[in-house]
Amino acid sequence: MLHLFKPALCNSGNRTGKEIALKPFRLLAAAIIVFSGTSALAQPNSETDRFEPLDSVVAAGDFGNITSVLISHRGDLVHEIYLDAEGADALRNTRSVTKTITAMLAGIAIDRGQVRDVAEPVMPFFADKEPFASADPRKGQISFEDFLTMSSLLECDDENQFSRGNEERMYLVEDWVRFTFDLPVKGFPAWATKPKDAPYGRAFSYCTAGVSTLGAALERAAGEPLEDFADRYLFAPLGIEKKQWQFSPTGFPQGGGGLSLRSRDLLKLGELLLNDGRYRSHQVLPPEWVKAMLTPHAYVDEQRGEYGYLVWLTPFRKGEGTVSAAQMAGTGGNKVVIFPSLDMVVVVTTENFGVRNPHAISDKLISEYILDSVLD
Repeated sequence: MLHLFKPALCNSGNRTGKEIALKPFRLLAAAIIVFSGTSALAQPNSETDRFEPLDSVVAAGDFGNITSVLISHRGDLVHEIYLDAEGADALRNTRSVTKTITAMLAGIAIDRGQVRDVAEPVMPFFADKEPFASADPRKGQISFEDFLTMSSLLECDDENQFSRGNEERMYLVEDWVRFTFDLPVKGFPAWATKPKDAPYGRAFSYCTAGVSTLGAALERAAGEPLEDFADRYLFAPLGIEKKQWQFSPTGFPQGGGGLSLRSRDLLKLGELLLNDGRYRSHQVLPPEWVKAMLTPHAYVDEQRGEYGYLVWLTPFRKGEGTVSAAQMAGTGGNKVVIFPSLDMVVVVTTENFGVRNPHAISDKLISEYILDSVLD
């Protein structure tokens, strides 16, 4: 089922202070519901035409199994598409988008004094689990920032099926924290770039196990279940009530992936980063933490660019140039993309799991159909 919503003064951030309110316009067909109203991008009569190419290709399945697309611009939710029966109420398992939420929670814990700063070592939070295998004093110095930037010295690489720390190996064991700190320190052969020679002094290696352990450390630092901490200090101020965590076998929420949220709530999280941590009258995240999250701290590669605190800082190509962006991204091409220069946030949720290069599919949709609607 395809639902197309044209919101009227639908605020998803803190710019207008108005609640989301959809004004029904007309029912076009049994399977298509259209709502129409004013927009920050165009006059009401032109809004449908502006997004018609986007709606057509998504409905036709040209970009695989897209389940929703939301666009906010200048604080207004200007376009919304759902392609399943549940529509706006559906919980979207956006996989590693969760990692960016874990970074938000780290900033809150630091602001509250529950974690000293990003340089604080993580292992001491799990002294009850010691000793760990592959003993090495350098493992005891792995910091919150190391996990936030995917640059710890642990031999952990989800993009290498032979890596001891590959996340698929983690899911086979019960204790994910022990799995992480039992990993050996990785070596750097002659053809690999050593941290001291890499931009920002860090060697990037995508590691879900490290972020899962980061979430467990935040739970211990907060002194309460991580899901309760998240509800109290992040979700409640944003009005996010419906969510579903995935839990490790030992019972802590999986900070590395699998948190399911509604598409509109994902949009709120993107708006939070766009607006320096502020949502309406609430300063939910410290502005200096949002700035740190969106600042490059590691270099990934030529194609993907730089990495912040569990945020991809990959620009989008447009014509002869690029548009700067920050991404919360998960398997299947699920994305929450923040475009600071355009004052815009885009949410794309998909079920393109098992599809070759799903991120390129979502990026193409955003670049060729969504950015066109704003820049042309």
